[in-house]
Amino acid sequence: MEDLLWYRKNMTDEEYKEMWGKLGLIQIRMIEEIGSCRHSLGDVFFYNTPYDKPNEVCTALLHVLDLYIWRVALGFPSWEADNRSIYRIHCPSKKGTIWELSKLNQE
Repeated sequence: MEDLLWYRKNMTDEEYKEMWGKLGLIQIRMIEEIGSCRHSLGDVFFYNTPYDKPNEVCTALLHVLDLYIWRVALGFPSWEADNRSIYRIHCPSKKGTIWELSKLNQE
């Protein structure tokens, strides 16, 4: 932990920008529609950064995505046994949609 704090204190603006750039573009895609939704199966939206939310996505889904978007951006492995680089998230509705989150700009 001490090493990380040292790095942050001595990080140049260029290093900060480079680190921020490595977060990459995050794609969210509807992969399953169980009930009715204003979105359609196959819809795709993008986060340019974890703070830059896609305006077209409903606020209820964005609330759930907020819980996982930083994990995707930082490359934390998911619980998905078939592909640990993606997250599959259910919208808040019990008869809603399933969305896949993935980082497009992998290192």
